[in-house]
Amino acid sequence: MTKKKSSTSLAQQSVGIRLSSHEKLCAERMSNLISSIQRLEKKVDTLSDSVSKGKGIVAVLVFLGSITAAAIGFFNYK
Repeated sequence: MTKKKSSTSLAQQSVGIRLSSHEKLCAERMSNLISSIQRLEKKVDTLSDSVSKGKGIVAVLVFLGSITAAAIGFFNYK
């Protein structure tokens, strides 16, 4: 006599299969999210560096402009 599987054990097996496939899908999604976040962090770092360089260049240009304006004003005053 063969032992029949109960309907509850079959249901538990199918739920287990669905959960494992769902976990695999979620793991893949999480790895995609992590890689996307890492790429965004790299881009933010490069943009931050670019902005810092731009601010430095603007500060130098303002300083040179004020020196030039002061020299022109000094020589035109006499």
